[in-house]
Amino acid sequence: MRGTGGQFVMLVVMSALLLVAGVLISGGSFLSLFNLQSMAGQVPEIGLLAIGVMLAMCAGNGGIDLSGIALANLSGVVSAVLMVSLLGPASDPATFSIGFMVGCLLVGLVGGLFNGILIARYSITPILCTLGTQMAFMGLAIVVSQGRAVTVGSPAILWSLGNDMLFGIPISFVIFVVVATLIGAVLKFTPFGLWLMLMGTNPKAATFAGFPKNGVVLTTYALSGTLSGLAGIIIAARNVNVKFDYGSSYLLIAILIAVMAGVRPEGGYGRVVCVVLSAVALQLMSSLLNFGGLSNFVRDFAWGALLLTFLAVGRYDVIGFFAPMRRPEDPSASVPQSPK
Repeated sequence: MRGTGGQFVMLVVMSALLLVAGVLISGGSFLSLFNLQSMAGQVPEIGLLAIGVMLAMCAGNGGIDLSGIALANLSGVVSAVLMVSLLGPASDPATFSIGFMVGCLLVGLVGGLFNGILIARYSITPILCTLGTQMAFMGLAIVVSQGRAVTVGSPAILWSLGNDMLFGIPISFVIFVVVATLIGAVLKFTPFGLWLMLMGTNPKAATFAGFPKNGVVLTTYALSGTLSGLAGIIIAARNVNVKFDYGSSYLLIAILIAVMAGVRPEGGYGRVVCVVLSAVALQLMSSLLNFGGLSNFVRDFAWGALLLTFLAVGRYDVIGFFAPMRRPEDPSASVPQSPK
């Protein structure tokens, strides 16, 4: 289902069916206000990482950001160590919270720019580049934190961001929706969005179009890195500490969310609204498995099986994910040859 409307409808129907199944399994408690708020509070951190994955995939050329969760953890660890050494959460909670959040965003931005420079300037294949930086970011987080969890505590502003409600909706979920809306608007209404999709759809045409390809790649990974920094803020806000290995399964889940949303592995197509719906549907599924009493090991198996299913059923060329696909500009791919 590659159609724009079809993917949207499929995700809406899937979410509705999961809600019905949850009600049947739980006897109605699945739709309790507490459970709905709890599920909404768990979506933002992985949803933000999934949008970053979507942006990288849209650029094509094997573009997929594998470093998202490692960069999110690094941003939290570096910012926490710095702020704890300078101030401490108890002495001035407001200043600590603001300083920590700014630090996370800056580390995320720098990490994203680093990815973008390596890919744009040195033409490293994105999936291999971000695999390398994933390990580098994790190693740096281990060195900075000395392999231990770093306590950020519960300073007022940070705690509110991760735990308070706005009209009954978790503030973190509101932030996620606002950020997703802004990125969706950028992709739809700015030249950057057009250039990004053209790079994934038709690289040869993008080469002759004259727009700044390196600038688009740099901006794409800078945005992805900033989203990782924001995810690091939300992770810290929902927990009392940050750690280098938080969310070990988040990489698989972020990729799964993007694929479920209809983002093409070969690049050139992706809708932020579908990524948001996909993240919600996957959270519903995760909670449903918990209500069914299944272990985390079964859940990880289900995520892997679901990823392969969507790659196949969505008419993706799985081999083409690792090897170049024939592009429309190739005459042999679009014009039938006359018989000899």
